[in-house]
Amino acid sequence: MDLSNDKGLYLMLIPVILNFIIFHYIPMYGLQIAFKRYNIVLGIDESPWIGLTNFMNFFKSYNFVMVVRNTLTISLLLIIFGFPMPIIFALLLNEIKHKLFKRFTQTVSYVPHFISSVIVVGMLLQLLSPSGGALNIIRSLFGLPEVYYMGSSEYFRTIYVIMSIWRSTVFGAIIYIATITSIDPEMYESAVIDGANRVKSMIHITLPNLLPTITILFILRLGNILNIGWQELLLLQNPLNRQVSEVIQTFVYRRGLIDADFGFGAAVGMVNSLVGLLMVIGANEVAKRVGETRLF
Repeated sequence: MDLSNDKGLYLMLIPVILNFIIFHYIPMYGLQIAFKRYNIVLGIDESPWIGLTNFMNFFKSYNFVMVVRNTLTISLLLIIFGFPMPIIFALLLNEIKHKLFKRFTQTVSYVPHFISSVIVVGMLLQLLSPSGGALNIIRSLFGLPEVYYMGSSEYFRTIYVIMSIWRSTVFGAIIYIATITSIDPEMYESAVIDGANRVKSMIHITLPNLLPTITILFILRLGNILNIGWQELLLLQNPLNRQVSEVIQTFVYRRGLIDADFGFGAAVGMVNSLVGLLMVIGANEVAKRVGETRLF
């Protein structure tokens, strides 16, 4: 193998490899604090071993059922309503024939993803404010009473899911758009000759070519079923909605960082990783039995 022909590509790969080594593999040494009563003064090696105590403390926690239920509920809502949205967007974008308008739409649609979470949450709080918020102003015009949306457990999950979909849909569609552009144009030309319209071409050509990519990304998404964008959740939380907004990550943040119980936080993180690994393996096996596309 002659590496000199692609040395530019290998040089570009070096930062990625270093990133994984420094920020992913080396820190794995610290996972042992999940089995220790970690003391920052004693350090990792000198802290006393306590076995599975940190794991048991999590499973026996008063909030365990609540945070797991909230995490799974929000994650499933994001999968059901959020996962198809990038696919739909990519399919619709592909149907735009005017190249300039297509590029403009795609570029403008990327903007929400690059807006800071703090700014997005601030905009959302202003929009939904019970006093002066645009949504409540519209309600008042129709004679409806003002609603404190962020203080209501009834609305919180819907608001968070809509916000997440708005921020992530277009950026998540990049892979699907790239897959669509790689489809042989002659397939569409043949379909037109056979009398197929745009809808039929989408169903019989675009979607089947997207299916392997959809399967892979869905398997990877299931692996993150316990991982949610907790930064936004933390910013949106208040005592009135915490019953439905407290998820594993925010719970660990309060217990592991605020209360400095680092061993507990490491234990919960390990549980998250193991569940994610099992979900990926299980989904991959199902995909392997149902069709030919699989992750490994």
